[in-house]
Amino acid sequence: MNLAIIYSSKTGNTKMIAEAIKEKLQDKNIIYYGNATEELPKADIYIIGSWTDKGNATDEIIEIIKKIKNKKIAYFGTAGYGGSEEYYKKLFERVKTNIDSSNEILGYFYCQGKMPMQVRARYEQMLTQNPKNIDLKASIENFDKALTHPNNDDINNVKMWVENQILNEK
Repeated sequence: MNLAIIYSSKTGNTKMIAEAIKEKLQDKNIIYYGNATEELPKADIYIIGSWTDKGNATDEIIEIIKKIKNKKIAYFGTAGYGGSEEYYKKLFERVKTNIDSSNEILGYFYCQGKMPMQVRARYEQMLTQNPKNIDLKASIENFDKALTHPNNDDINNVKMWVENQILNEK
């Protein structure tokens, strides 16, 4: 089986998860590892990841996903908001709409990832204008929680996911 690990990472979170996947698969036939390119590598299994951009994968990753036909796909992502499996499922459902029905989906994995400090600064600025806004307070709390992610638990979890969803898939 030829494997391709393709990802888009803005802040390094998704790259960290991609590196853990590559490490777990180090003795397998990885024919491509890296950022999304216009030319799709020829693989049997595509392991594709993206940071969450407005509730979906990045445009470049969506374009890659749309090109894949009659293959196996596993998807991974990072999101600034996290902790909820229901939320991650909604995110994947959006990504899934771009996967051709001829493909076999092996599964998906998400974990929380830290966000740029300017995001917190924007929340704080908005909170000064509306100090009683509970949603903004929750966003700041989530931001602070995300600062420690991806963490060792996330790395271990993605490796277990690879073991269960990709290595045990034959």
